[in-house]
Amino acid sequence: MYIKLHSIISVMAIVFAITLFSCEGNYNKVQQLQQADNLPLGEGKGVNLKYTDSGTVVANLKAPEFHDFGNKEFPYKEFPKGVELYFWEDGKMSTVFSDYAIQYDETGLVDLRENVVVVTSDSVVLKAQQLYWDQSRQWVFTDQPYQIQLKDGSVNNGASFDSNQDFTTFISRNNQGTQLIDKNKLEDDQ
Repeated sequence: MYIKLHSIISVMAIVFAITLFSCEGNYNKVQQLQQADNLPLGEGKGVNLKYTDSGTVVANLKAPEFHDFGNKEFPYKEFPKGVELYFWEDGKMSTVFSDYAIQYDETGLVDLRENVVVVTSDSVVLKAQQLYWDQSRQWVFTDQPYQIQLKDGSVNNGASFDSNQDFTTFISRNNQGTQLIDKNKLEDDQ
């Protein structure tokens, strides 16, 4: 009887141990699945993407690190260590630099942050701590302080602005700056 009882207790202890460890294994698997939901779909290091149109490079994106969260409900691409972006239009190059960037797939909105510098092919220089670019509307804007030097040399510092992406329509709020006026052009207009 003692042997039977001892055998039953031993078998129960083994079954309990197996159940305990198998549950722990499943728990770890469940935790891994939950973590996978927070991980990017893809990652890249030393990214150098070139976009072409009819065999001609029209844009070149360089980034030290890239995370693709296309598996999220609101998919996005993140560049946590910044971007360098070069655009060519009619053979003229424009550049965009920032220390951090994120692009939202569904809206086409790009959020550039920290030390944002845009230099257009016609020598407009924009510096800001944050800049949004609506790719579909070809519109740029910020609600953060900025400084812009326009192609005629005029300088504007302000709290926020909205503009088309070539800066020909520029709406600034709460700003100060220096406007350059060509005296000869004023006399010609009269």
